[in-house]
Amino acid sequence: MGSDVYGFDAIRGIQAGREFYVAMCPLKIIPKIFVFNDFDIPPELRAQRTLRETRIPAIKNYILNNPNDYTFSSLTASVDGKMKFTPAASLDKDGKLGRLYINMDSRFLINDGQHRRKAIEEALKEKPELGHEMISVVFFRDDGLKRSQQMFSDLNKNAVKPTKSLNILYDHRNDFSKFIVNLVNTIDIFKGRVELEKTTISNRSTKTFTLNGISDASMKLLGSSKGNKISKKEEEFLQEFWEIVSKNMPEWQLLLENDVAPAVLRKDFVSTNTNLLNALGIAGKIIIDEFPKTWKDKLKNLKKIDWSRNNPEWDGRLLRNGQMTKLAIGIDLAANVIIQKCGGTLSESRQKIEAKL
Repeated sequence: MGSDVYGFDAIRGIQAGREFYVAMCPLKIIPKIFVFNDFDIPPELRAQRTLRETRIPAIKNYILNNPNDYTFSSLTASVDGKMKFTPAASLDKDGKLGRLYINMDSRFLINDGQHRRKAIEEALKEKPELGHEMISVVFFRDDGLKRSQQMFSDLNKNAVKPTKSLNILYDHRNDFSKFIVNLVNTIDIFKGRVELEKTTISNRSTKTFTLNGISDASMKLLGSSKGNKISKKEEEFLQEFWEIVSKNMPEWQLLLENDVAPAVLRKDFVSTNTNLLNALGIAGKIIIDEFPKTWKDKLKNLKKIDWSRNNPEWDGRLLRNGQMTKLAIGIDLAANVIIQKCGGTLSESRQKIEAKL
């Protein structure tokens, strides 16, 4: 192996007939040994995607803001060079636990985790003491470009990101997310009727709203596109808003009184759809800004709106060819209906949106 080697505590394993190693690596050496492909060459001649620089600050700040509570999954890398695994002295030659030695002149290629690697590099610039902490790295022998490209494909094609609702439910660092989860367990209309895991509701589900729908609508109501911090005053305002809306939505009241099944409500009306909730958030902010003292009375006009899917007012807004749309313009167009029905006026910018109908 020579004298110029990296040595890592590691575990040896077999996968698809190939030997691989899981090693513990100090963060400080991650930027030194792992390199990216030359992104000036065509995609077919490299084994990883181009780095998206816009992703790096969020990952870096995650490390720096949570020094005692961050979690990183393993990096996966191919090694083009000499590797030698030496089992621990107490084990025989087939032992799985030992030391992995890799020549320093080897070429390391990250198959999965290049954004984490770059974020680690940037975090170390601001907080060098993190360099002594560890991250696990899965090392494979480099069997050429085609094998590395296949590894990248295999590692990524079956990956499924958690839904937005599930991210909100499980994010205990985000004050806004924690509040929204508490909100849906506090307000009567939401209790037990919110899909906490998925962003869509199946036909047979007994749920009526989605957690991400309530979260997005609440952010729009506050005039924020990205929730994180939330004040006590904002919490009280959001709770009051949704309670008042609930009292003035006829179909929501039927739901509270068990006079309509969730599936029927979802099928025949738009009033619980995620896009409609977002429209309520947009309209609510505009109405409150225009009528700061009488907005609660203005929202009583929600009772007069025909929320049925058969109402032609929703065509081209929330509905297209009888199906709910996912277009952002549809949400804004639906908000315009709510604003006007509640006695509000459309600004010049909203009139331009209306002209797109």
